[in-house]
Amino acid sequence: MFILTDSQIVKDEFLVYINDILSAGYIPDLFAKDEIDGIIGKVRSEAKSNGVEDSNGAIFNFFVDKVRKNLHIALCFSPVGDLFRIRARMFPGLINCTTIDWFHEWPEDALIGVAQRFLEEITILPSEEMRTKIAEHMAFVHISIGNANVLFKQQQRRNNYTTPTSFLELIKFYRNLLVDKTTKIND
Repeated sequence: MFILTDSQIVKDEFLVYINDILSAGYIPDLFAKDEIDGIIGKVRSEAKSNGVEDSNGAIFNFFVDKVRKNLHIALCFSPVGDLFRIRARMFPGLINCTTIDWFHEWPEDALIGVAQRFLEEITILPSEEMRTKIAEHMAFVHISIGNANVLFKQQQRRNNYTTPTSFLELIKFYRNLLVDKTTKIND
């Protein structure tokens, strides 16, 4: 399996190759002539045993079909913002040749657990009880925004997404704000 997240795409040119793989199962000019000859030599006997004609083109097509059947690509893209929409228009294979698997929202206990894990690193907080209360409040805020997204969809007929990345950003924002304000107060 080949996994690619949207944060790993430094240049949109990367998606040209992904789009080619998704659409055709092959990237043109990926292999040099001598590499193609080596591939054909290695799969020739298997191709013949499967009834494929003994020509370089047919054997290479057999190889590409085998790769297409066995290679799985997992694209992890966030639906938040305009970037996904723009990329989907530029590279139609991202939508037309994939199965979209929408992830469900995190349950409250998972949100609390993740928040507590990140809040443990903050030594400014005086007690474990305070960390727990802050983690519970962060989970409440995240779930509340999810509920508000449902109302927004009903009223405005537009989607707004709250992703796990949004929750991690909330924790990071709180941590930075707490350290910054504590430093200012101490100064």
